[in-house]
Amino acid sequence: MNRDRLHFLLLNSGHFLDHLFTLIFATVAALTLTRDWGLSYGELLAYATPGFLAFGLFSLPAGWLADKWSRDGMMVVFFIGIGLAAILTSFAATPLQIGAGLLVIGMFAAIYHPVGLAIVTGKWRNTGMRIAVNGVFGNLGVASAALITGYFIDNGGWRTAFVVPGVVSILIGFAYAALQWDEIRPAETAARAAPAAAAPISPDRRAILMRVSAIVFATTAISSIIFQSTTFALPKIFDERLQGLAAETAAWSDRVGLPIHADVATAVGVFAFVVFSVASLAQLVVGSMLDKFGPRTVFLTVAAIQLVFFGLMPGLHDTIALAAAFGFMLGAFGQIPINDYMIGKMASGPFRARIYGVRYVVSFTVLAAALPLIAFVHQRWGFDTLFLILAGAAAATIAVVALLPRELPAAA
Repeated sequence: MNRDRLHFLLLNSGHFLDHLFTLIFATVAALTLTRDWGLSYGELLAYATPGFLAFGLFSLPAGWLADKWSRDGMMVVFFIGIGLAAILTSFAATPLQIGAGLLVIGMFAAIYHPVGLAIVTGKWRNTGMRIAVNGVFGNLGVASAALITGYFIDNGGWRTAFVVPGVVSILIGFAYAALQWDEIRPAETAARAAPAAAAPISPDRRAILMRVSAIVFATTAISSIIFQSTTFALPKIFDERLQGLAAETAAWSDRVGLPIHADVATAVGVFAFVVFSVASLAQLVVGSMLDKFGPRTVFLTVAAIQLVFFGLMPGLHDTIALAAAFGFMLGAFGQIPINDYMIGKMASGPFRARIYGVRYVVSFTVLAAALPLIAFVHQRWGFDTLFLILAGAAAATIAVVALLPRELPAAA
């Protein structure tokens, strides 16, 4: 493997770890801490909210530091910092302690998206496909959080689910530093950060840029509600809706003598992993379509898929519910690379990390706000009402995306 491919692989592994770390607690809360600590699912979600706020708010300073100092240097800080934070979180003995650990994890997790995506969109061509491949790795991290944590709950305890990825992240951080050491230099980053003189922007082009930017940030907010509600709550949704299917799967694994013991928690984790993993492949299709057809048509298509399957989900259980979950996760994951693609095409290079930082401040702040929404709706009406709310969000996305121009304005 040459140096360029290894660099891309390490960046993709960072996206995998970023989403894995932020969602380990989702499965822990759903499957074990409600019993071990005697708190309701909604009460536990409150302790995860500050971490997701940090996930959003620290994106902007992370992007600023990357542009001013070193994007590769910030990636090393990300790998080592989030690994240490996860290991420390594994020692939590109270809800307040685990909330503090999740807060620190969120601070380091905020680094990846503005910095990693700025590197991906600035270094390689075929932007749509590169972002899509990177996005698949992130979604596999989402999927593996449920799978790994579900397995450790049944085979050793939830704390190990924080420790093992933490150690792996630290090791990758040292590998990244060794690979990119020549790029982590003040002279190089200072020259890169100095912006060239900008040409005057015509009023018509400025109006188009403002219009597209408003659409990007509006759809970022809406899609963040959908993404958080599906990825964070899916283990709990499956715990409620797939109990019969999970019990049958666990019994089948015992009958056939699989080498890994499977209990209901593991089966729920497997279902979530399979749904997330298969649905994440939608990003590869979306990435290819973005390079061919542009964002407007693709965006309208994935939003329509979300609308259909969220509308079908209420009242479903077991196999039919699993099939519907595949449908709405295809739409939720397929939407992820579209806004990043538009920013990559329109943002100038010296400021790209900072613009991605602003985008992810919006995205992850809404992610944090979605947690109280999930808890409130689940406690009072259950997940059927949440699905209807998400169907409304998908309809709002269609209305906003219809305002996109056929072609994007190029970067200045």
